[in-house]
Amino acid sequence: MRYIFKFPDIGEGLEEGKIIEWYVQKGQAIASGDPLVKMETDKVVTDIPSPKAGVIAITYGGIGDIVKVGSPLVEIDIEGVDGVAAQVVAAEVPAPPSTEAVDEKGFGVVGTIEVAGDGAYLPAGDEGISAAPAPTPRKKALATPVARAMAKDYGVDINLIPGSGPAGRVMKRDIERHADSVRLKEAAAPVAHEVPADTRDDYRYEALSTIRKTIAKNMLRSKQNAAHMSVMDEVEVSELVAARTRLNAVLAKEDIRLSYLPFIIKAVARALKNHPVLNAELDLDNERIIYKNRINLGIAMDAEDGLVVPVIRDADTKSLVQIAQELKSLIDKAQTRQLSLSDLKGGTFSITSFGSIGGYFAVPVINYPQVGIFGIGRLTEKPIVKDKQIVIGQMLPISMSVDHRIVDGGEVTRFLNEVLSYLKDPLLLLAFEGVNHEL
Repeated sequence: MRYIFKFPDIGEGLEEGKIIEWYVQKGQAIASGDPLVKMETDKVVTDIPSPKAGVIAITYGGIGDIVKVGSPLVEIDIEGVDGVAAQVVAAEVPAPPSTEAVDEKGFGVVGTIEVAGDGAYLPAGDEGISAAPAPTPRKKALATPVARAMAKDYGVDINLIPGSGPAGRVMKRDIERHADSVRLKEAAAPVAHEVPADTRDDYRYEALSTIRKTIAKNMLRSKQNAAHMSVMDEVEVSELVAARTRLNAVLAKEDIRLSYLPFIIKAVARALKNHPVLNAELDLDNERIIYKNRINLGIAMDAEDGLVVPVIRDADTKSLVQIAQELKSLIDKAQTRQLSLSDLKGGTFSITSFGSIGGYFAVPVINYPQVGIFGIGRLTEKPIVKDKQIVIGQMLPISMSVDHRIVDGGEVTRFLNEVLSYLKDPLLLLAFEGVNHEL
């Protein structure tokens, strides 16, 4: 039986992917689950496994080609399956995902995740349908020995030259006519004139990557569909700086180092528990607000191919050390293009740290359909007034954008006040651990 495996939708809203590397070739025997091809989608680079065992009959597309979801990737000959048996194979449906409790070792969190059922593979369409016959290869041209020799001398493919002899045989005159035609085209071609050095190479062109096209589409969608409102403030965080220094001195023995970002993630997660509208989504089609029961924070990261936003799940339940370790893992994955779709899905609110590369204030764009994004600028020493004295303070600028259709200015202010209170006095992050409390 000839089995057609089509490029499946491996993510939410996936439309196409780019072929990065083929692992198989025509005539190669494969087992079920063997990787077929490495694809770059709009979110990740991932391997596509084979849903069946058999022999590769045809592969579609070359390196760099764009493949639409639902288009054929490979055709597989399945030995010993035909007739009624072929229809049974075509009707097979993978077992649905099950939900079971999983202990995420290393992070101290127990939650539910989707686990593939037995025999589950990436979905494909039109299983069991016989493939259309492959295009018939061009027949070898009829030609005289002299014509073949001339074609070889001219460096042309004799099979592409129409023959004028009996039964379409390519003659000497056909080769000469083809050569004259090529010479005339070359003579008519415009002559390249030398140009001054200062006008050469004014432009350089680079094709958009799949990820960059998706970033552009998502940014435009966010600006078109959300009513952006942005606020900016700054907070004095000398206590945070001192607390981080003390903790790092202790954690150095465990080869753990805290940046400021875990404290900020913890503060935002803590405040979101008390301000659920900022952890929600507006569903205008059904005239409702969707409140998210889990706090999954997307962390914007500057990867080689563009912006990616992997997710720290249940950030409100994790310690500073757990958050720091998970952050390091996600950063390493982002830099080596190893992020999976599960790393990127399910975010309910986002954080971006433009201060890590020197920015102070910014107007971050909401990761639609989320309703808020929290931005951190560069920590800077500034003179401040404290106890009626001018002293040097550690000032952290923050910027925040919200969807004003669902979040009012008063709620934004209350949320920010709580976040900034945790950053001013990081002990508060521990004082109310595990309980709901609004400052």
